[in-house]
Amino acid sequence: MKLEKNYKICSRCIMDTSDPGILFDSSGICDYCNNFDTTILPNWHTDSRGEAELAKFAEKIKAEGKGKDFDCIIGLSGSLDSSYTAYVVKEKMGLRPLLFHVDAGWDIDQAVSNIKKLKDGLGLDLHIETIDWEEMKDLQVAFFKSQIPDQDMPQDISFFSSLYKFARQHKIKYVMTGSNYSTECCREPEEWGAYLGLDRTLIGDIHSRFGKRPLKTFPMLDILVYKGIYQYLLGMQVIKPLNMVPFIKKDAEDELERLFGWQRFQHKHHESHFTIFFEDYWLPRKFGFHKRRAHFSSLIMTGQMTRDEALDRISRPELSEELLQQKFEFVAHKLDLSVDELQALFNGENKTYRDYKNKRWLIGAGTDILRRLGFEKRFFR
Repeated sequence: MKLEKNYKICSRCIMDTSDPGILFDSSGICDYCNNFDTTILPNWHTDSRGEAELAKFAEKIKAEGKGKDFDCIIGLSGSLDSSYTAYVVKEKMGLRPLLFHVDAGWDIDQAVSNIKKLKDGLGLDLHIETIDWEEMKDLQVAFFKSQIPDQDMPQDISFFSSLYKFARQHKIKYVMTGSNYSTECCREPEEWGAYLGLDRTLIGDIHSRFGKRPLKTFPMLDILVYKGIYQYLLGMQVIKPLNMVPFIKKDAEDELERLFGWQRFQHKHHESHFTIFFEDYWLPRKFGFHKRRAHFSSLIMTGQMTRDEALDRISRPELSEELLQQKFEFVAHKLDLSVDELQALFNGENKTYRDYKNKRWLIGAGTDILRRLGFEKRFFR
């Protein structure tokens, strides 16, 4: 990797100046690590305090769920975080969750297999929401044409919108999520394609400029609706069970494998063909951003990976060059683009969300308020 003249990397994790807003203290430790020490760690309890909190939630949800088919809902992708959440909710909390999966057209076979194994092994019901592929494809091609790094936004908004809309329509109050500090305490900066929320204004502007067909059925729920209206006005609650139990990546993978025959992924977010391509090829090669830096840094902060191990792994691509090229061709063909057309988009001038209509300032203000009130403890930039 060619280093910038003023390149700097954290002396504790591997976050670096590819995040243009990163700050370092006098010891060379970054603000992500300092936030972990001062804000996350003192408020993260996986001991008896977490166990008591988990039991309190379970008792409340059971009581409110009496007489209903399900007392909560879990978005299940087949990945580690959502799979272990399903296990904890059913076996440790004793709840009756509905498993909810959104098929946006990119599931890898391993993810589909894991979902079936969890459904059968836990004896739970599964609802699969299938996104209209022609609309999904049109929106994703529009995003490629927009040239912004946030290429996973079409998938994300389809996942979250479908889940929250279904929960609201069926009066399911509690949404159990796999979001956690153990593997996600270091959030990727928005410059890396990690926009702060699901912004219908941004998505709508991009699609109006580059899309070719109307999005008649595509689920598109704005963050201000599901956080502002669904959660804070209508009382829907998002619970994060993995923050209340011991959750060590390798141990959880071993447990799911032993109990259900669940298969682990090579890396985080590898349950989707598109996300593998986006995070392992498109983002690092077109924009110079490696989300693995944040993923590995989270594991460093939580004692699950050494800095030397992370530096060694980040020094090379996660997948072989041959496999990455196969992914490039696969994505092009699935989106009805020629390889040359996708390559031309890859070679296009990079842009950011600032080049399009958006309400980032409003979403950012809301995030700042949540941090000040203590509801959000991760560092957002």
